[in-house]
Amino acid sequence: MSAQDYRRCAVVTGASSGLGEEFARQLAPCCKTLVLVARREERLEVLAQKLRAEHSGLEVGVLVADLTDSSERESVVAKIAKANLQPDLLINNAGMGDYGEFTEAAWPKLESMLRLNVEALTHLSHALVPPMKEGGGGAIINVSSLACLLPIPDFAVYAATKAYVTSFSEALRLELQEHGIGVTALCPGPVHTEFGEVAKENGGDSEFPGREFFYTDKEVVVAEALAAATADRARVFPGWQVAAAALVIAALPIGLIRVVMGRRPRR
Repeated sequence: MSAQDYRRCAVVTGASSGLGEEFARQLAPCCKTLVLVARREERLEVLAQKLRAEHSGLEVGVLVADLTDSSERESVVAKIAKANLQPDLLINNAGMGDYGEFTEAAWPKLESMLRLNVEALTHLSHALVPPMKEGGGGAIINVSSLACLLPIPDFAVYAATKAYVTSFSEALRLELQEHGIGVTALCPGPVHTEFGEVAKENGGDSEFPGREFFYTDKEVVVAEALAAATADRARVFPGWQVAAAALVIAALPIGLIRVVMGRRPRR
């Protein structure tokens, strides 16, 4: 981001690690106020202190919340309003995944994934867009996934939630254009973060031959996402490998995709 992309207030969810933490780091030089939201207070405080020390004049707020809980989401919104903050950038990054057959998955985990990946992202967008309108514009980056383009066995619910995120982002973008608010769906492939490590522990990482080829560094993912938001692009597939894969997938007929995904190695 350059000087003309200065943000008065950016809200980043899932900011305690991974892409969320990297968003905070890259936004710090060009923000007046950063609001970091996640469940792990200690990690948020450590990050906040580091960013304040590195960037003179930067205000960093820490809001501890479990975004699967609607009352805690409402508390986050209320605290932002009480602090008289008017966000002009919302990074809906918080998310979770699960690997395994749908019928064998624990319902509480699937329910939490739906609440976080779909409900929380939608709720926060609904709550924070009106202040953006009042402030004269802004931007939203919704973290989706390359998986949004595919029905993936053993990732059925996760991929479906990301299909929702991308479709929602496209429609919301059209609604908000006249208000000067851009919406970008960030659709990364695999990234080396804690999210990926959890998938690896659950057997999800080693089941995809050649997966390592598609990994993109989180620094690259975030930099391309912020550049895409600045350019008001609808979608970004960070990393040339992932961008190429997205083009190929988009060109394939659904019948062929079904055949390919049906033959995908599984646990």
